[in-house]
Amino acid sequence: MQKLSLDALARELRDQAAGGTSGRAARTVLGGHEKTLRQTVIGLVKDAELTEHANPGEASVYVLSGRVVLTAGAQTWEGRNGDLLIVPEEPHSLQALEDAAVLLTVAKHRDPA
Repeated sequence: MQKLSLDALARELRDQAAGGTSGRAARTVLGGHEKTLRQTVIGLVKDAELTEHANPGEASVYVLSGRVVLTAGAQTWEGRNGDLLIVPEEPHSLQALEDAAVLLTVAKHRDPA
């Protein structure tokens, strides 16, 4: 069994994002690209964006701190501390409205064998 402080990791990644050139920093805390389930903490500085991309499966964004906006097509959803945003299964983007940290959870679709 492992224990991880998401609050501490969120602070660390927000600090890394502030010191980097892209305005974001991330660390996978469970699973990975080769697994079905992946959870990643992402720190973002104000106005940093994960540009539009496809959704590889079912996904959610849990806002650990700050405020973000999730956009898919003409629809937007704003999230703040403690909000859970369900990511639609269509191209989408995520932007920080203020310094923020989120927990991204993705369960990839399995390829039929």
